[in-house]
Amino acid sequence: MNFMFWVKVFRTKFDLVVAACDEDIIDKVLNYKDLKIKISRNFYGERLIKGEILLKILSKATIANLFGKRVVELAEKNGFISRENIIVIDGIPHAQFVKIEV
Repeated sequence: MNFMFWVKVFRTKFDLVVAACDEDIIDKVLNYKDLKIKISRNFYGERLIKGEILLKILSKATIANLFGKRVVELAEKNGFISRENIIVIDGIPHAQFVKIEV
């Protein structure tokens, strides 16, 4: 797990929202049908961290937005998402999760 990830944490009244992406796709623009999706430094780029730290942050997250082959793979291997919930946009894997506590 030598890869680095951009991560930004947003706190709301009830949620801890984590946006994370692979280091090498920050500021990349993806094309999806008629849309352009920017992996924005403003949204994802608060801190550059190692995978071990990202896993600790994801374990506390109630909502996560993940872009990139490595971050999605890391989240899948550690049980945060499942393969059927991964989509590919312009060749880049993307997944989201929401934890619902009852």
